[in-house]
Amino acid sequence: MSSWVRPAAANNAEWCDLVCRSHAIRGTFGQDAWTSPTRTPPFYPDAVTLRPDVSVPDLLARIDTSPGCSIKDSFASLDLTSFGFSPLFDAAWTVRRATPGRPPPATLRWDAVRDPETFVRWERAWRGEDGPDDVLRPALLDHDEVTVLAGRDGDDVVAGVVLNRSAEVVGVSNFFAAPGSAATGWAGGLAHIGTLLPGAVLVGYESSDALGATRPDAFEIAGPLRVWRRDA
Repeated sequence: MSSWVRPAAANNAEWCDLVCRSHAIRGTFGQDAWTSPTRTPPFYPDAVTLRPDVSVPDLLARIDTSPGCSIKDSFASLDLTSFGFSPLFDAAWTVRRATPGRPPPATLRWDAVRDPETFVRWERAWRGEDGPDDVLRPALLDHDEVTVLAGRDGDDVVAGVVLNRSAEVVGVSNFFAAPGSAATGWAGGLAHIGTLLPGAVLVGYESSDALGATRPDAFEIAGPLRVWRRDA
């Protein structure tokens, strides 16, 4: 397991905390995990572990463990089956070490989302027609450590990604692109990030189905993670 797993997990916990705070949900950072005593928005876990040797009973005591509860096991080190949880999906932390910036491909124009009106258009493109609304809110733009990038075809937002900066790394999450253009969207978005934040180490996580879209762009697998969910 790479030494980048811990900073990647901490960065992801910080992003989850920011999303929850935009919903007036206050999470807590402990030495072993970030936890939320209140149910978090869709797609976001109720806990993110920050080290592999977490006391499960202690962790569960800090969150709402009713059906629907989810835990991001950042090191794939826990066994929660006896506590009523089952694996929701397995994934891998990915890391892209600092690389020189290069001009982005000309297929899309990339820039930062700076106002609530543009964010609303970005969010609608991100969730699509079937995704739940009101998960990502314009209040996220108020945080200096967050940058929301939009890839545009003319005036239309057709791709996007979120960056959140922490002490050691920059988290890359919530990437989307129009159907059939994921590869070019990744290439253009990452190229723009390299120009915007030269020297930054990028981290994120991907399910096994999506790893093929990231690894050709110099992402390496840092280590496994697992998301658990408690069903009814």
